[in-house]
Amino acid sequence: MSAPGRRSSTFTRLLRHGFTDPSAAERLLDSVELMHVRDDPVLLEALGATADPDLALLGLVRLLEAQPGPTARHELLDTLIAAKPLRDRLLGVLGASAALGDHLHRHPRDWEALVTYEPRDLHPGVEEFERGLAGATDPVSLRVAYRRCLLSIAARDVCGTTDIAENAAELADLATATLRAALAIASAAAPEDAAMCRLAVVAMGKCGGHELNYVSDVDVIFVGEAVDSADEDKALRAATRLASHMMRICSETTVEGSIWPVDANLRPEGRNGPLVRTLSSHVAYYQRWAKTWEFQALLKARPVAGDIELGEEYVAALEPLVWKAAERENFVVDVQQMRRRVVENIPVAEVDRELKLGPGGLRDVEFAVQLLQLVHGRADAGLRSGTTLNALQALAAGGYVGRADAVQLDEAYRFLRSMEHRIQLYRLRRTHLVPEDEADQRRIGRSLGLRVDPVAELNREWRRHASVVRRLHEKLFYRPLLDAVAQLAPGEARLSAEAARERLVALGYADPAAALRHLEALASGVTRKAAIQRTLLPVLLGWFADSADPDAGLLNFRKVSDALGKTPWYLRLLRDEGAAAENLARVLSAGRLAPDLLMRAPEAVALLGDGGGDGGGLEPRGREQLEQEILAAVRRAQNAEQAVTAARGVRRRELFRTAASDIVGSYGTETQPAEADEGSLVDRVGGAISDLTAATLAGTLRAVVRESWGDTLPTRFAIIGMGRFGGHELGYGSDADVLFVHEPLEGVDERTAADAANKVVSEMRRLLQIPSADPPLLIDADLRPEGKSGPLVRTLKSYEAYYRRWSLVWESQALLRAEPVAGDEDLGRRFVELIDPLRYPAEGLGEDAVREIRRLKARMESERLPRGADPKLHSKLGPGGLSDVEWTVQLLQMQHGWAEPGLRTTRTREALAAACAAELISAEDAATLDEAWVLATRVRNAVMLVRGRAGDTFPSDVRELAAVGRYLGFADGHVGDMLDAYRRSTRRARTVVEELFYGA
Repeated sequence: MSAPGRRSSTFTRLLRHGFTDPSAAERLLDSVELMHVRDDPVLLEALGATADPDLALLGLVRLLEAQPGPTARHELLDTLIAAKPLRDRLLGVLGASAALGDHLHRHPRDWEALVTYEPRDLHPGVEEFERGLAGATDPVSLRVAYRRCLLSIAARDVCGTTDIAENAAELADLATATLRAALAIASAAAPEDAAMCRLAVVAMGKCGGHELNYVSDVDVIFVGEAVDSADEDKALRAATRLASHMMRICSETTVEGSIWPVDANLRPEGRNGPLVRTLSSHVAYYQRWAKTWEFQALLKARPVAGDIELGEEYVAALEPLVWKAAERENFVVDVQQMRRRVVENIPVAEVDRELKLGPGGLRDVEFAVQLLQLVHGRADAGLRSGTTLNALQALAAGGYVGRADAVQLDEAYRFLRSMEHRIQLYRLRRTHLVPEDEADQRRIGRSLGLRVDPVAELNREWRRHASVVRRLHEKLFYRPLLDAVAQLAPGEARLSAEAARERLVALGYADPAAALRHLEALASGVTRKAAIQRTLLPVLLGWFADSADPDAGLLNFRKVSDALGKTPWYLRLLRDEGAAAENLARVLSAGRLAPDLLMRAPEAVALLGDGGGDGGGLEPRGREQLEQEILAAVRRAQNAEQAVTAARGVRRRELFRTAASDIVGSYGTETQPAEADEGSLVDRVGGAISDLTAATLAGTLRAVVRESWGDTLPTRFAIIGMGRFGGHELGYGSDADVLFVHEPLEGVDERTAADAANKVVSEMRRLLQIPSADPPLLIDADLRPEGKSGPLVRTLKSYEAYYRRWSLVWESQALLRAEPVAGDEDLGRRFVELIDPLRYPAEGLGEDAVREIRRLKARMESERLPRGADPKLHSKLGPGGLSDVEWTVQLLQMQHGWAEPGLRTTRTREALAAACAAELISAEDAATLDEAWVLATRVRNAVMLVRGRAGDTFPSDVRELAAVGRYLGFADGHVGDMLDAYRRSTRRARTVVEELFYGA
């Protein structure tokens, strides 16, 4: 038993050397196996230098216990104490890998593989590994020999003898030797099959790229040919049996574990395709059917086993096709979509720990490097390396990537790969997740040389490097484009004009020459403005390229920058406020309406920032706020024209705010995902534009009255919103449907009052349509009694008399959406009291009235649809469109509104929800109608945002149609899916309309 003083001293020393459980360590040191060396400082120092001293000590004791006798045990200990190279390597492996510790326990003499330290052992190649595997004649002995070779690779890794690139290359060479050995075993088991065929094993992925992990699927493709005059079908079947047997040898798990899975799913047609094909069959597939990602995968193709000559023929035959992949129509879109799918498929709980596939992970670097290789490798053969770091170095040397950027990415990639290797080495399990356990993180951190506070340092370094990688889109794709148009120091490599043009074309820019001119105008020079632009543009170019029209985004940005270039806050806002730059990029590249509104007053850019600038950021403002601002501007104005100009200026700014909010909410940004509730988006847009229109009319009314009558108009005057205006459902391209009602003041004759009311209406319409930088507000009063032939303004009594004697059923239906929006509140309230019995008739509608409404609807469908329009894609009049849903809801309101208070609303969706709550319509049918109405409304808004003019059908222009798709949440290349989704939604809605409205 140890003395107390000695125990205390040992305990302290163990803590100082990094042991986390000194008590357990002390017991192990006191064991029989270590008794005569337990006080040797050399051993304790060596254990303390490992990634996990506790694990290393336990592994050492287990290894000593497993030795065949005392002599073997003393031999190991004496060699360990005397030979520093062995001590560092053996303890280093035991402290980093529990799995290799288990292997040494099962095969206790394998430690001798770490004794030899000849120069050739520093970087062994395939031949050396083949010699190490030469004695393996069956799957079990191959696994044992493989682990023995892996032991030496791991020893060089943890001791720092090899860096991560050399370590990964050694693992790939060992995999090559293993595939050859496994194929030899399979061939020996079936010599007739081997004699009948030529079989080439082509490595893909990390093995093909000489950058394999400790534990990874080894991706392969098999190519088979018949030998001499052998039957081709029989030869392919023989080759398939050999390939399958080889895969089983490597993949099957025994007490020795498995080597690694051999994955052949990168072959043509994936797992559904034949395992082995002839060379001609491979070529035919890639010429006709292959997708972009399959050519991307071929970048790393390398023959490794079997008939090497056949494998080289395979690579040579497909290489020309690989370097034409960037010319495919949807090349960049395909690559980007594949990357997005990878990220989307990561479980939410694992995204933040995903070292490989997550944002800022290894795959980001690999995808970007491969994309650049495919774009520029067509003309520059020096870029055609299958190894990521070599390719990155070549891209930097050729000026395709900035040198400083390449250095940062190289460092980040090496660190992340090193983390990945040390995570996998511990249990020899295939994983890319950073462990959550602090002890695991401590071991990983110490293995990477982080010793002061391993866990904190590891997480800090990991996040720092991931942050660098997250900027790779900017770093690798866009900054060199600026270098191509900027003045660089002598000797600095940069993209040629042709290379820059090719990159812009690959990224979706239709006019690369114009894009380069814009970049030159924005970023050239030595001014502070140009310097800030050079910082901003790489990011903005990426966001523009992510839109349906990158060229428009860049052109619009140049226009805004030219207009605001001398404004001190503009570039500072974009540089310093995280949301502003991305919001601006999305808005400028989403269509014509929002950029057009912005160009009329570029200072509205301030709305896009985090702080909101002019009044609350992108959140639409309420009716009360808007009216207060407009009325204040009216009071300050010298005359009515100036007042309405100010009101229209507020309207233009707020239309931009609403459009920008809608675009950001629909498209989403890196920091703000697209809104899932499309109904809320529609309600917000409709409510915001309706409130803005009402406030504009209120201000215009005040200005006109003040100009001619001071503060006292000789008649009370109210404006009643109708249609979508009254329903709070206005779109960007909607007119303001209204009725005008007045009532003479006491003592004023009706003629004088009528003249004043008509003058107010005439002047309001004139002032709101005067040509100016602000969009006009068109007032439509065609829903008034007698339509266009009737008087523009009527008294309340006149309305009462008309509705009592002449009102038709369609006029009662139109009044369902009547709501006072401006003017005399009491008069507006009394107008509503007047029309309520008409729109919600007691006991509902009679059969004749229902038939009349149905007849009018059918007539509208047949007569008002534009000639040549596809009815199924007409958002207003087509089957299941706005008209179908609205007329169905309005029929329910007129039939049941007298008994169901919830139906007495001007808003379509509210009325539909109330009908469902009253069980007048099933929840399923209500949801179907609501979905179709929301979708049709969004289509109309999208068309206006994209084209800058109103429309009820999908655009025919390809880019405009794609932009509408992006607004509706469909990625590039999925326009067909969008149209199918629209037809499907409206088809279901039409079925409900046929039943509820037409009674079918």
